[in-house]
Amino acid sequence: MQGSKRQTVTFLPGRVRVAVRLRPRNAEELASDADFADCVELQPELKRLKLRRNNWDSDTYEFDEVLTEFSSQKRVYEVVAKPVVESVLDGYNGTVMAYGQTGTGKTYTLGRLGDEDTAARGIMVRALEDILSEISPETDSVCVSYLQLYMETIQDLLDPSNDNISILEDPKTGDISLPGATHVEIRDQESFLELLRLGEAHRFAANTKLNTESSRSHAILMVQVKRSIKGRDSAVSNENGDKSHMHRTLKPGIVRKGKLVVVDLAGSERIDKSGSEGHTLEEAKSINLSLSALGKCINALAENSSHVPVRDSKLTRLLRDSFGGTARTSLVVTIGPSPRHRAETSSTISFGQRAMKVENMLKIKEEFDYKSLSRRLDIQLETLIAEHERRQKAFQDEVDRLSLEAQKRIDEAERNFADALEKERLKYQNDYVESIQKLKDQWVLHQENSGDGRGKASVISASEQVTEVKLLLEKEVSIRKRAEEELSNLKYQLMQRERSEAAGSSEILKLRKTLESETQQKEKLEEEIAILQNQLLQLSFEADKTRRQLDQNGDVEVPNGIDSPVSQARNQQLQESGHGEKASVAKLFEQVGLQKILSLLEAEDPDVRIHAVKVVANLAAEETNQEKIVEAGGLASLLMLLSNSDDETIHRVSAGAIANLAMNETNQELIMAQGGIGLLSIAAANAEDPQTLRMIAGAIANLCGNDKLQMKLRDEGGIRALLGMVRCRHPDVLAQVARGIANFAKCESRASTQGSKHGRSLLIEDGALAWIVQNANNDASPIRRHIELALCHLAQHEVNAKDMVIGGALWELVRISRECTREDIRILAHRTLTSSPIFQGELKRLRIGYN
Repeated sequence: MQGSKRQTVTFLPGRVRVAVRLRPRNAEELASDADFADCVELQPELKRLKLRRNNWDSDTYEFDEVLTEFSSQKRVYEVVAKPVVESVLDGYNGTVMAYGQTGTGKTYTLGRLGDEDTAARGIMVRALEDILSEISPETDSVCVSYLQLYMETIQDLLDPSNDNISILEDPKTGDISLPGATHVEIRDQESFLELLRLGEAHRFAANTKLNTESSRSHAILMVQVKRSIKGRDSAVSNENGDKSHMHRTLKPGIVRKGKLVVVDLAGSERIDKSGSEGHTLEEAKSINLSLSALGKCINALAENSSHVPVRDSKLTRLLRDSFGGTARTSLVVTIGPSPRHRAETSSTISFGQRAMKVENMLKIKEEFDYKSLSRRLDIQLETLIAEHERRQKAFQDEVDRLSLEAQKRIDEAERNFADALEKERLKYQNDYVESIQKLKDQWVLHQENSGDGRGKASVISASEQVTEVKLLLEKEVSIRKRAEEELSNLKYQLMQRERSEAAGSSEILKLRKTLESETQQKEKLEEEIAILQNQLLQLSFEADKTRRQLDQNGDVEVPNGIDSPVSQARNQQLQESGHGEKASVAKLFEQVGLQKILSLLEAEDPDVRIHAVKVVANLAAEETNQEKIVEAGGLASLLMLLSNSDDETIHRVSAGAIANLAMNETNQELIMAQGGIGLLSIAAANAEDPQTLRMIAGAIANLCGNDKLQMKLRDEGGIRALLGMVRCRHPDVLAQVARGIANFAKCESRASTQGSKHGRSLLIEDGALAWIVQNANNDASPIRRHIELALCHLAQHEVNAKDMVIGGALWELVRISRECTREDIRILAHRTLTSSPIFQGELKRLRIGYN
């Protein structure tokens, strides 16, 4: 049996991913900050956050994800924790952590159980739900520990009496373990929820000015996942009993072990704001010290410092693998909108920015399952021994049966031979006596007739008789020889029977030797298993040695900052110019007032109307002004301008302002209710300037993204208006048309998935398919990307498949699934082609292989 092959340990770079989540204003902030704007402005589509310094200046930050106050718990889990959970199921370690000021929603994000509303479930509950759905209860296992770090003491939330757990570090691998913690094996979601309820009941909390129930400890959920990799079972011997083949193909199974750590940090706070005193004050000091130690470690890792102070706090020791280690880490920083806490919000954002610079080296954790292999070998050996014993007994029974049958046949042959020999002897003896008697009679007769004249004739007759007697004697001798030959043959057959019996005894002896050989083979297998175990230990030692060498010699390249000095200068210039224009508009808004500005939209002087509509368009670009404009009647005035004015400049600016207002779902319904789509369609038919058409197409494209308005938008000519604007052929106009079609197709696809749509696409009914297919491979990237999305969404509904095949869309779908640069669109096209019976049938008919 050959030794086991060594596994290759692969290291993958993985930066700490950071998401920022904004908490909505609470009741206290709504009352106290009613006259103040939020200090935070989010741009989720750009993954960007603006933190206002004052009314005219702000700082901009970029994160991996920006989650608004309206983001659902499901959305937060999918962008923050789900990639980490999938990595844990693949055998990597993973960490999900929440950091932020007290009262900004860390525990809500991570630990919400969702007893009243399942949509409010936090990351802990959703992560275990995904893990339990992917494992096999027969071969896999999930173990959970729930701890809290309170004033530099690790306590077991599942067993309050276990209140001083020590941290152990493996001197070879550097892995951190808590041997004193309670480990509970989880089989279903309900038992995990009961475990979380038990742990939350034992967690320390207190009432502060910032939060009515502030967590005073760091909560740590550890989930150990052990998965067996299928498809690598041991082989058995072939039909011819080739033992060497069996030994060559025996391999141990693979076990992957992943650990998920979910950390709900206690909130950072200022003593003067939280009002902590007495024991609560000491708790706050301990919390701030541990968070400060964590911040120092992250700063050292971000700056590639040679020394990282991980031993300054038990929190940093527990998170050693999460920052700068081998775990995939996601951090969500939670902030509030109140300008009163701007300093704390700025500190939290800076913490997240530094964490984004930390690089981890991900390492999969796989082990050979020698115990399972040993159990399989024992079962196979017992099976072989039982089969051998069964065959040996059957062979012995067959030998005994053949021996008994041979002995019976020999005894019968001996009896038959003796009887035949006795009969022949009696026959020959009687013939001999009769012949002698005849000779005597003839001799007497010869003596009587010797005296007469016939003596000579008598002598001749006597000679003939002597000759006849001689012939009879010769015949008797010949018969006797044949009898002796038959006797020899019988003796030979008897000897052959004896040899066959001897051969059977020899075969029995060989079988006994074979049994002894298989017993020795079992002993050899046990020795080889022991050797394999030693080789596994040696392999682990060498892997640790290689890892230490990599840690000593490998230089990790730290990425540069987000923006270079040149790009920062350019962004600063753009911001200053933009801020100047916005400051002018804001100053005009404050001095004149919205009502007076809107009244100028009805002025008789065309120049005054143009300037007034430009001001309203600039104001509508800010989300905070949109509601005020609509409430003051600005939307109705803009629509009136589209209806009454013949000036194309006014049409262009009015359409741009309406496009900005149409980004809000409530405003979309108001625009449709006031006949906005009809007015936009008329303006599109009369416009010639590409920029005017671009603004109108952008407004209609925003309306196309509303599921509730699709039928009304189509009935009032919205789709036909979009298709009519393609006459311009300007790339910006075509890009907005493509975006509107993609939004409309996406809403139809969502409706068909929910079971509320049964007919074919309204886009196809209005003749949009031909233009979509024509521009599916457009040279302009924005046009092509939106058209590819529209094709994929149209193909989601099976009732559209036949029209798409006739219109040539099938070929474009095949091209998108193979050549599209965006992986999500390529995967969507592939899934659509493989799931549609009509598409599959057409590809098969055309003899195009696709799977």
